[in-house]
Amino acid sequence: MGVGAHREIGGLVRRHACKRLFIAMDGALRDTEFVAGIQAMLAEANVESAIFSDIEPDPSAHTVARAFEACQAHGATMLLAIGGGSTMDVAKAVGILATNGGRIHDYEGIEKFSTPPLPLIAIPTTAGTGSEVSGSCVITDTDKNLKMSIRHAALNPAAFAILDPLALRTVPAHVAAHSGMDAFVHAFESYISRKANLVTDAINLQAIGLLAANIRPFVANRENLEAGLNMLCGSALAGITFGQTGLGNVHCMARFVGAFFHLSHGLSNALCLPHVARFNLPANPAKFARIAAALDRPTRGLPEMDAAHAAVVAIEALCRDLGIPARLRDAGVTPERFDEMARLCTEAGYNRWNPRHTTTADFRALFEQAY
Repeated sequence: MGVGAHREIGGLVRRHACKRLFIAMDGALRDTEFVAGIQAMLAEANVESAIFSDIEPDPSAHTVARAFEACQAHGATMLLAIGGGSTMDVAKAVGILATNGGRIHDYEGIEKFSTPPLPLIAIPTTAGTGSEVSGSCVITDTDKNLKMSIRHAALNPAAFAILDPLALRTVPAHVAAHSGMDAFVHAFESYISRKANLVTDAINLQAIGLLAANIRPFVANRENLEAGLNMLCGSALAGITFGQTGLGNVHCMARFVGAFFHLSHGLSNALCLPHVARFNLPANPAKFARIAAALDRPTRGLPEMDAAHAAVVAIEALCRDLGIPARLRDAGVTPERFDEMARLCTEAGYNRWNPRHTTTADFRALFEQAY
């Protein structure tokens, strides 16, 4: 990690004696100076590359199949992903199919493959998903209208994650804000999860502090390389933990907000976050008080509940400063599907992770409050 860390690519492909590299890339990056520099390094290393950039948000199994076909046709022995979570998820899926065969549907669930995928170098161009270090990739089955989670804690993270703030400079401000809030919610929900432990707590508090302190200056100016690197590190730290701890009601609700109203994952999370935070606070006020301290709120000498409430106030201020709409309605969400969404939230089973037990009626009330 660091400014210019992407220059390590030449050494990595040489170490793996790679001569044919398959690149999954966000299409908006194809003509950038950053990518041109990478292609020059690959040419100097005598590596032939093939680029696949037809990748949509929430990538489909059909996209994975097309990417895999292109990878096979090129005869690649190594993968490079340059992009956000969707790009990295496609690259991960292609790597699995290249060594395990079949369709990506075959690997939905936990540890459904045992052969290591093709080695992947991942360069995140958004500070949000932590996909470069997480043990999962999410692919949409558009035929059944559901998302498949392919999880393997040991084999699914990229072999090499390169955190370089130079890769973030072309990110639009609203994407920086929404993806940054996604990373923040990863750290926040992982920290308060029922499955949290002392190790994940230490990592998540560091992530919360890094993200909260740097997201405002980063969104204001993506040329701020120090803020960008800190955002990438915070995102990666949270990406390491949430696969172990699970997430909570924010992600649960955001799944269906995003799916039904075609909002980005990060924005969906940010819209639900303050309301879920208030709901979850009574389940673990001590942790909320520590979150307030990590968010640089004065908590010394305050009663625990007052310190805990300071965390929610800080979260609300963060969303407001980043231009997150105050209400679901302000983002185009309408209430006619709230009953269905509440039922689906209950069926999704996040009570095993969320700190406060949540009924269908609770989810319905939370959607109403957020609306």
